[in-house]
Amino acid sequence: MKGKVVVNWLFIVVAVIAVAGTIWATKPVAQTPVKLTEPIEINISAALGLKDALQDIQKEYEASYPNVKLVFNLGPAGVLQKQLEQGVPADMFISASPKQVNELQNKNLVVPTTRKVLVSDKLVLVVPKNSQLAIESFQDLSKVARFGMGEPGTVPAGQYAIETLKSIGIWEAVKDKAVQAKDVRTVIAHVETENVDAGIVFSTVAALSDKVKVVAVASDEWHMPVMFPAVIMANSKHPQETEAFLTYLCSEQSAAVFKKYGFTFVGSSQ
Repeated sequence: MKGKVVVNWLFIVVAVIAVAGTIWATKPVAQTPVKLTEPIEINISAALGLKDALQDIQKEYEASYPNVKLVFNLGPAGVLQKQLEQGVPADMFISASPKQVNELQNKNLVVPTTRKVLVSDKLVLVVPKNSQLAIESFQDLSKVARFGMGEPGTVPAGQYAIETLKSIGIWEAVKDKAVQAKDVRTVIAHVETENVDAGIVFSTVAALSDKVKVVAVASDEWHMPVMFPAVIMANSKHPQETEAFLTYLCSEQSAAVFKKYGFTFVGSSQ
């Protein structure tokens, strides 16, 4: 009798273990959340005049390379240069003039072998669209009350403007009429609101406004060529990924975007 009871208890224990094992085996195992890899951030200090083209390029590039995030710090090239000299983190610098890149290169803050000229531009004279003043050339600035230009110490367009006005021999006569702005878009805003009678800007910036009209284009002989060079910073945290993006900026895909905004594409070492 006792033997039979023991056998019954053993049967019950085995049955319980079997049922428990079945429940355990069918119970979902908690999954450890998979941590997604954060995209690599490439920090780019770039001339403000390139803003619209770079925004389009950014959308295309990040769509093709989701592991990369482009972060732009846009402003006057001279201001950006000072920031970089003071240690503001950046992987790439795109200037509106070779001058700023040259100065950074002299301080060993860039990788010279990576230097490329992306695009070129023209310097133009603009007036309010409905202006009734007889302004048809840069020489006619002697007739205006005030004209806008970029601050030459920090804004490349202002640097080119002074070179132009000196070349045609009127700078000394008109310099007191100059309203110096912090960037080219502010110059355009001054012209749009008729706070000035005319303004000197890049042609691509003028093309963005339907409230101004171009009345003259500066001769290439009057100033240094308007070039937009790009270079990788010596302290770049992601030099390989940055170089890949620089290569993309020199590609046919980027060329189409730059041309859309009126730039002349170069995309080569110069």
